[in-house]
Amino acid sequence: MRVCFLENPADLLPGSREWLAQRDRIVGEAPDLLLMNEMPFGPWLAGSGDYDEAAAQQSVAIHSRALGDLRHLPVRLIVSSRPVPAQGRLANEAFVLIDGEYRFLHQKHYFPEERGFFEKSWFAVGHSGFEVASVGGLRFGVLLCTEVMFNEHARAYGRAGADLIVIPRATGTSHARWLTAGAMAAVVSGSYVVSSNRVGTSPGGPVFGGVGFAFAPGGELIAQTSSQQPVVSFELDLETSRAARHNYPCYVPELPRSDPA
Repeated sequence: MRVCFLENPADLLPGSREWLAQRDRIVGEAPDLLLMNEMPFGPWLAGSGDYDEAAAQQSVAIHSRALGDLRHLPVRLIVSSRPVPAQGRLANEAFVLIDGEYRFLHQKHYFPEERGFFEKSWFAVGHSGFEVASVGGLRFGVLLCTEVMFNEHARAYGRAGADLIVIPRATGTSHARWLTAGAMAAVVSGSYVVSSNRVGTSPGGPVFGGVGFAFAPGGELIAQTSSQQPVVSFELDLETSRAARHNYPCYVPELPRSDPA
């Protein structure tokens, strides 16, 4: 299976020149699965700590319109996230398009609250849970950006049989911790780990650092994106992932906790 990941320009709009150029790069890779970044279209809402209902609805509308553009890509599986209304705020909802058909995957549970990333002010969780999706023989789980920092979820995905963990991101220019987190997710799960990110400056928001990456089961870096190569693909081998689940540390059992004396 050929998997494509990328770094998308900040504030990307469906139908724009930037998106059409990126679309051509994607089509040239001829992937079976495309991973977009976290909420890839329109302004970055969480640059401000003040929730704005009009801006929230605009972002929902932009991403809804973008689904049409994504459905026209000749790619069987497309994974991304988008804002949807939830509990008087928004939920950051991961989804997969399967031959153009929308399927819910997961909603983000962990929200930073700091300069440039006031996500707790904007987002809530409408649907809880971290479930493995199964599509055409591929089993995969989603960790939306900050969620990869909580390694128990990557381990649980591996134990549930995930061949792949996808990490749509919107992160800054400091890459070391994200690469470490991605590698550790691969180590503890025995799964391939792939991430896509924004790149560039969003008005009123942070500077996004790009550097999408892919790790093999066991944590070896396969490839990463750059300004010279913003769209990258690799071949995912299901047998490699399934064999890795029997390797250290994946096979190590978690003992039940004993009651305190």
